Amino acid sequence: MSKTYTVEQFRAAIPGSAGIISTIAKRVGCDWQTARNHIDKSSTLTQLYSNERESLVDMAEGVLIKSVQAGDTQDAKWVLSKMGKQRGWGDKLDIEHSGRINVSQLSDDELAAIVSGQGGG
Repeated sequence: MSKTYTVEQFRAAIPGSAGIISTIAKRVGCDWQTARNHIDKSSTLTQLYSNERESLVDMAEGVLIKSVQAGDTQDAKWVLSKMGKQRGWGDKLDIEHSGRINVSQLSDDELAAIVSGQGGG
């Protein structure tokens, strides 16, 4: 016989869990999958769970901000690589290509190879 759980039990278990399903399940007294299923099938619980996860991200951002303000260059570099991409900071170079090739710069052999599907890069 399976036990029935209520939305109220999960509503009480989610705050302060950091959105960790195992923590929520333990508080309710069920297994991980049961907790996940209840959260997923209730829009109220899904929103409460999402809010809890966002709170954790906010907290982490606060710690990171304090670290950067304290002069931690590694954290500052990380912030720039993630949030400063539009200013030219980042771990990789993003290149956009129109898909067009200026064939006037290619030799006849290079052009023939591209047309025949033998051109590589």
